[in-house]
Amino acid sequence: MRARKVLGIARDTLRFILEASRSSQPMEFAGLLQVDKEIITEVLILPGTESSRMSALVRLYMLPNMQVAGSVHSHPSGRLLPSEPDLIFFSRTGDYHIIVGPPFDENSWVCYDGAGKRRDLAILDVEFKDDGFDDDFDDEFDDEIA
Repeated sequence: MRARKVLGIARDTLRFILEASRSSQPMEFAGLLQVDKEIITEVLILPGTESSRMSALVRLYMLPNMQVAGSVHSHPSGRLLPSEPDLIFFSRTGDYHIIVGPPFDENSWVCYDGAGKRRDLAILDVEFKDDGFDDDFDDEFDDEIA
């Protein structure tokens, strides 16, 4: 798998990860990271993902035909070091892997590369483009009601 160039992670995406991880406690949260214009902006949660207090199992065969930049998962214990199973998973899913833990704030996460070495990942303030989908849907729904 070819490494994707990543400049950083969108602050709103990191906040989503932290909140999803906090609300999943005491179970682990897990997802895959997607990049748009060299910035991690999306978290893909695959169908069939199973979580427990000790691990999360992501069923990679459920991944549609798309590239991912890496993965994200929580360690509810607060230990932000990758385990052996984490390292095996990292080697199969890109080159940016985020582990988050309590207290689930912007200081309680670490990024690793595919080999499990710590790497810097900037938090970027980016604006997400509104694709207008919700507005179009609301207009069509309003027309049908009328």
